[in-house]
Amino acid sequence: MNFVAPTSFPETLGPNALKGVKVLFINMPIREQARPNNPPVGPALLAGRLREYGAEPNIVDLNIYRIQDEEAARRGLEFGRSLTFAEARALLARTLDKIGPQHVIGMSGLITTLTWQTEVAKIIRDLDPDAMLASGGGLATQFRTTLFDWIPELDAVSHSEGDDVILKMALDAKTIRDLGFDRAEKSGRLAPYFHDTKNGRPRFFYQGYRTADLDALPWPAYDLLKEDVDGLPVMEIYLNTPVWGGSAKNSSATSFDMPRSISTISSRGCPFACKFCFRGGQGERNYGVRSAQNIADEFLHYRDCYGVEFIALLDDNFMVSPKRITELADILEPYARDGKLQWGTHGRLDEAADLRPDRNGGYKKADVRRVDEMARAGCVYIGFGAESASARTLDAMGKGGFMLSNGITKINGYEFPLTMVEGIRNTYASGIHGNCTWIMGYPGETLPDLQTSIAFIRWQEEEISRGLTPGSAEHTKALASINKALFTATAYPGTEMFQAPKVMASLGEVFGLTFDAKTKQPVADENYRKYVLELNDASKLIANSDGRPLNYSDMPDDQFVEVRSMLDAGKLDEVLSL
Repeated sequence: MNFVAPTSFPETLGPNALKGVKVLFINMPIREQARPNNPPVGPALLAGRLREYGAEPNIVDLNIYRIQDEEAARRGLEFGRSLTFAEARALLARTLDKIGPQHVIGMSGLITTLTWQTEVAKIIRDLDPDAMLASGGGLATQFRTTLFDWIPELDAVSHSEGDDVILKMALDAKTIRDLGFDRAEKSGRLAPYFHDTKNGRPRFFYQGYRTADLDALPWPAYDLLKEDVDGLPVMEIYLNTPVWGGSAKNSSATSFDMPRSISTISSRGCPFACKFCFRGGQGERNYGVRSAQNIADEFLHYRDCYGVEFIALLDDNFMVSPKRITELADILEPYARDGKLQWGTHGRLDEAADLRPDRNGGYKKADVRRVDEMARAGCVYIGFGAESASARTLDAMGKGGFMLSNGITKINGYEFPLTMVEGIRNTYASGIHGNCTWIMGYPGETLPDLQTSIAFIRWQEEEISRGLTPGSAEHTKALASINKALFTATAYPGTEMFQAPKVMASLGEVFGLTFDAKTKQPVADENYRKYVLELNDASKLIANSDGRPLNYSDMPDDQFVEVRSMLDAGKLDEVLSL
C-alpha cells in the first residue's frame, strides 16, 4: 500500500469537528519489577491533540498499579505486582460505566506488551463492542498489519507518529457511527486508511507521519491522569517517583535525588543508525525538534503547576543541535541559577566530547562545548547509550564511525575510544552527571570485548571519585552513582541486528523462526509470535523451553550464561579475572 499523507488534513478540520467524539487510551503495564516512573506521554500527547478539535479523551494507565500482597511477596516483587487480567477487566468496566461507550479505544505500548494487548482486546470487545479498537505505539509500529492476525479483535492498527493521524481515526469512527459503515465507505470519507473488512467489521491501517510544526502541538494532557475511576491519585504517584536514579530501580543511576519529577519529550527521531535500535514509533531517522522557547515554556509550566524539581526529557538524542542547546541556556539560565529548575536527558558521548578530527590526523576541541551550555541551562543528568567500550563491538553495532573517529587511548591496560573518555570527562567537568548504559552479548562479541566495557565502568568509578576520601560518605555515594548493570543483547524485530546472519541462525535454532530468503523478514507464524511474547526490556536472558539461551556472541553458551549470572550478581571483577 503506497501512502500519501492527506495534504488538507488536519488543516481543514474546524475546532469542533470532533465534538462529542469519545476516545479512551489504555496504557499497558511494563517492567513489573520496577516502580512506574514515567506517565504515559504518548497517550497524553494524543489526548491533548484531540481536545483541540472538541473530542473527549480519557486515559486508563494500567501501568501505575503495583499491588502489595502475598503473590507479590512470593515472586519477590519489591514494589508489588501488576494487575491481573481479571482486575484489569473490572477496572476497565468501572471506567466505561462512568465515561460511557467510546468511539475509539486505543491500546498503547511497547513491543513487550503483546500479551497484555491481546488480553485487553478481548476485554474491550466484550465491554464496548461498538468502539473502534486500535493498537498504536511501539508494538503496532513494529508489526503493523500482522497484528490483525495476532489480535483478531482489532479494528485498526496505527504505526509511527500519531499526532495528526489520531484526528483522522477519531473522524472515521464518528463518520461510521453517524452514517453506518456502508454509507461511510461509499462516501469516500474513510480514505485513505480503510484496509478491508473481516467478519463484518471494517479494518483500518493508519500510517502516521510527522506533523508540520512540533511547536504547534499541545503539551501532554497530564491533567487526565489526576486520578483513576476509584480516586487513585495517578499523577501524584508519578510526580513522587524518581524518573531516574537508584530508587527507580532502572539502569539510570544518579548521584542525586529527584523527589518530585515529571517527563516529556522535546524531539522526534534520531539521525543515527545503531543496528540494535528501533525508532519507528517516534520518527525513525527523521529528526525533528521543538524550539528552545517552547521547551522552556513547558518546563516553567510544570514547575508552577506541579511543583516539580526535576524534568526528564525522554528524547532518544537531545544533543544533536548545539544551536538549540545554547538558545535554551540563554532562556533558562536565570531560572537554573538557583538550582530549583533542573532537568536531564539522553545524548551521545561523541556529542559530549565535542572533538573534531583535523587534517593532521589529530583533533580539535569545540570552542563552546554542548555539555557546558546544557549545564548553564540547568541540566544535571545525561544518559549515554555507550553500549560497549570495545572498538570492535562498536563497529559491529554501527556506532564506530563517530565514536572511533578520534582514535584510541590506553587506560589501566585497556584500549578505550578517546571520544568516550573525553565525553565522560567533559560531562563530569561541567557538573552534569553522566550515566552510561551497556549491552553484553552483541553478535560477535568476545569475552575480551566485554571485559573492556567492564573496565570502562571501573574507570568511571575512578574518575567520578577523584579527590574524594576512600570510604567517606561522598566516595560511597559517587561509586553508587555509576551504572554497573548490563543489558543482554536482544534482537527486536525491525532492527538491523535482527537480520544479522548469526542472529537469524540463532533464532531459527532456538525458537524455530523462519525467514523469507529475499526480504530476510521473519515468517509471521506461531513460533514468531511465541518469540515476541518472550521479549522484555532486555533485562533478562531469553531462553527456549529447553533452557537453551539466545546467545549471539562469540562466547560459548556455558560461558555466556556464567558471565550473565556474574553480572546479575554484581560480580564485575570476577568477569574481569576470567
